[in-house]
Amino acid sequence: MRCHKVDYKIIGHEMQLAEIELDPGETVVAEAGAMTYMEQDIEFETKMGDGADPDQGLFGKMFSAGKRALMGESLFTTHFTNRGDVKRRVAFSAPYPGTIVPLDMARYGERIVCQKDAFLCAALGTKIDITFNKKLGSGLFGGEGFILQELEGDGMAFIQAGGTVVEKRLDNETLRVDTGCLVGFTDGVDYDIKLAGGLKSMVFGGEGVFLATLSGTGTVWLQSLPFSRMADRILEHAPSEGGKERGED
Repeated sequence: MRCHKVDYKIIGHEMQLAEIELDPGETVVAEAGAMTYMEQDIEFETKMGDGADPDQGLFGKMFSAGKRALMGESLFTTHFTNRGDVKRRVAFSAPYPGTIVPLDMARYGERIVCQKDAFLCAALGTKIDITFNKKLGSGLFGGEGFILQELEGDGMAFIQAGGTVVEKRLDNETLRVDTGCLVGFTDGVDYDIKLAGGLKSMVFGGEGVFLATLSGTGTVWLQSLPFSRMADRILEHAPSEGGKERGED
């Protein structure tokens, strides 16, 4: 199934929206709860799986939903379809401050691997699946466990990331990054986890014990502020006890 050819506009800077323009009959698939607003004539339906295979039976849909549950995602995705006679728009936003990255999948070999909570929305026909790290080190210490998300298709897909996003092109090169800062990568890039350095650096360097190592030829997307890092800082500086009511001794 070929993907629907949706148009889009990214709105904002620090708290971005992806506004998708749908021709009559076009559909976009999104994570449950990601929708911000939609114009008239847009109808939505919650379905099991991603809808990439319209001939998929009930067992196939349940299997697809089960794999999404392994990623910690909802069992369902929401399909938004323009049922009118003119172009209409629907918009989606990430649940935390950051950047939305539009990806023309045809430019990147029609397959991208990303962290398990990166997917925001995509043109109908995009296959949203899981893939497993084959290397023990990557699975145990990679920050995302053994499971990563895999997007396949020839249309537009949108992923979400924390803070600023940097796109790096590797040409038979190696890049080492903080494990939480990796958003996604294309085919041709090998992902592994290695020790950060000597014992002193690992204990006192403040960069963690392990680093993600990306090697090969392809494109890598990095985020400057992983949600886990932001959450840790908030918890670290949160008061240990609740405040007292005014007037209380």
